[in-house]
Amino acid sequence: METSPLAGRLTGRFVAGQTLEQELEVCRRLNQQGILVTVDHLGEKVTSLEEARSSRDAYLDTLSRIAQQKLEASVSVKLSQFGLGLSEEVCRQSAQCLVSRASEVGGLVEFDMESHETVDSNLAIVTGLHERFGRVRSVIQAYLYRSAGDIAMLCRNRVPVRLCKGAYQEPPAVAFPRKADVNENYKRLSEVLLEQGVYPALATHDPEMIDHALAFVERKGIPKEGFEFQMLYGIRRDLQDRLIAGGYRLRLYVPYGGAWYPYFMRRLAERPANLLFLARNLLRR
Repeated sequence: METSPLAGRLTGRFVAGQTLEQELEVCRRLNQQGILVTVDHLGEKVTSLEEARSSRDAYLDTLSRIAQQKLEASVSVKLSQFGLGLSEEVCRQSAQCLVSRASEVGGLVEFDMESHETVDSNLAIVTGLHERFGRVRSVIQAYLYRSAGDIAMLCRNRVPVRLCKGAYQEPPAVAFPRKADVNENYKRLSEVLLEQGVYPALATHDPEMIDHALAFVERKGIPKEGFEFQMLYGIRRDLQDRLIAGGYRLRLYVPYGGAWYPYFMRRLAERPANLLFLARNLLRR
């Protein structure tokens, strides 16, 4: 699938392209519309340390190009791309190299969260890097029971947080199995971040979560520049337009690269409307 000539038609709504040049062109266009960007180089759970180092180098190049072109963009990375499942020490060194570069060029590294087994390692690496360099933001997933404690710790250490609901299959022993409970936890955690966090990012396409946050910041007098919303490239453009029109900060998660299949399938699984959109466009001549 990833090498098919049809790949561009399949992925164009959700993926900027296969090359960094294509990604940077999308970043420029979005910046011109007043939208911030976070760049994701696709590829997760590498199978060798050589692949992990290649992924690190791709991110180093991306940070440098963002700075050279003066784009309003951060980078988002999964630590499994840096070999977390193969060697935590190698992963830590690569993450340090990336954040050091971000510190040099004025960039920002956002560390995506993966399955619950990796949370402790992820947080240990991110908090250590923040203490040394700053220039990081940690993702926390609202569907995990432990997330309230993790957010309290990150707020104490002044580590910025991106809050999302969570996109991995997790057992009920560690995560809320009911969507309604995840939603309520997301609302509670968003309030904590908006009041106690450092420039938090609320990552959601759910109008209920967005409206709850907007009502809370208005009630508490929290300035619009004190936080941002985040969404995925190509999803809920109606909500994106609404937030931009309201003067709120919005950052889109824009992936690029050849290893698009796992990411693409998660996007289709999240929302049936995405599958319908894809089907309509494939039928067009």
